[in-house]
Amino acid sequence: MTISGVSGRTSYIGSGILDLRSQLDTLTQQLSSGKVSSTYAGQGSGRSLAITLRSQITAMAGYADTAVNLNTRIGIANLSLQRLVDIGSTVKGAAVSAGTTLDNTGQTAGQKTATLSFVDSVDMLNTKSGDRYLFSGRATDTAPVASSSEIMDGDGIKDGLKTVIAQRKVADLGTGTGRLTIAPQVAGSTAVSIAEDASPSVFGMKLTNVSSTLTGATVTGPTGTPAAISVDLGATNPNPGDKVKFTFTMPDNTLETIEMTAVAAGTSPMPDNSFELGATSDATATNLNAALTTSVGNLARGPMVAASAIAAGNNFFDSPPTRVGTGGASATTLVDGSANTVSWYKGEANTTANGSARGSAVAQVDQSITVQYGARADESALRSQLQTVAVFAAFSIDVTNIANPNVAKDANAQVAALNQRVAQNLAPVAGTQSIQDIQADFAGASVSIKAATDRQTQTKALSQTLLDSIEGINDDEVATKILALQTALQASYQATSKLYQMSLVKFL
Repeated sequence: MTISGVSGRTSYIGSGILDLRSQLDTLTQQLSSGKVSSTYAGQGSGRSLAITLRSQITAMAGYADTAVNLNTRIGIANLSLQRLVDIGSTVKGAAVSAGTTLDNTGQTAGQKTATLSFVDSVDMLNTKSGDRYLFSGRATDTAPVASSSEIMDGDGIKDGLKTVIAQRKVADLGTGTGRLTIAPQVAGSTAVSIAEDASPSVFGMKLTNVSSTLTGATVTGPTGTPAAISVDLGATNPNPGDKVKFTFTMPDNTLETIEMTAVAAGTSPMPDNSFELGATSDATATNLNAALTTSVGNLARGPMVAASAIAAGNNFFDSPPTRVGTGGASATTLVDGSANTVSWYKGEANTTANGSARGSAVAQVDQSITVQYGARADESALRSQLQTVAVFAAFSIDVTNIANPNVAKDANAQVAALNQRVAQNLAPVAGTQSIQDIQADFAGASVSIKAATDRQTQTKALSQTLLDSIEGINDDEVATKILALQTALQASYQATSKLYQMSLVKFL
């Protein structure tokens, strides 16, 4: 007769102990980690939903990081734009209130303000956020605007704005009458004529219109090539107070007028823009010719010089820059200045081919929402203000002979005309882009980011709650199960121990 050992009979008890031990280990891991399982396989039927929820939460965390970066960039850009708005207001105010008093450098106090403001403007447009330039479009690693010193004075190889202004002044002024010619009066003639010196030509003043209340006079023009205007007094002498009005287009496309008024013979002193009536109409025509020559010269050496500087600013800030061609005072064309003129803008060009400025930087802030927050320093509003401030700061008058009353008169007229143009160019114009429009675009992007972030915060909280219900545990429940398992396991150990100590003697 064979007697078997206890172990073979009690193997089922050992298996039960191992199962209890495994359950206890699992519950202990759950209690320490707070999770049902460390693998998706252990999460049961909710594993698919858990994977989806965790993916959503991870994506929203990425969107949150993007939102932080975007808000930082937009905030910095807005600070720069607001500073530019303040600069525009400051320089405009300086132009309005500056007056015409010049210092030893040939500039007014308002122009000194503009010089500091120009340097500040360049710094604002070269603003960076981290390693990214904010006003370069897609060329984020390139400073968009050349340094203020390069723009003003050149880089040693290429010319700056001051040189372009000086050359344009020579070309616009010509021989001193704004590229207009007034024919010498022929003895016995009753006609006075004024004409442009060349056609086609982009320089100087252009004849635009003429009107007259001169008794018995006939006015014609502008007609012909080059354009000309004729005033024929005829056989009848004008009366005191009769007028003839000439309108000219300046180099910056603004209009200026000269209104010549007939005054009685012997009037002293002669008012500006007046001509003395002679004994006959041909004598009066001679006086009109001389007075018109003086008035046209005053206009050319005064307001036209300021208009020329504004036009030169347009040329310099063009892309590519343009400047006076060959000929100096007799030049007729502008030429591409890329080879010998500083290019003020170095970022991505604001062209139709490159798309909108805002679209040059795009970021996704939600699954189906993107925001555009790009900017380019050559956008019309930014370029226009920078250009105006730069011209105001660059313009200066040679004060060597300022003690001469005629020189001082021309200087005062130039400064007054420049102040007027600067103030006008810095004023908002309906239908054109303003810096505030760019700020509004950024504000819209910020609103979209905030709305997406708020929605994601709520969604993330709900998703996390649902995920916790799948992956998480009830600590009290797990602890109770552990106590129950520990009790059962202790009882199993005791029973097994007794069985292994069993002998025939003890059994009998």
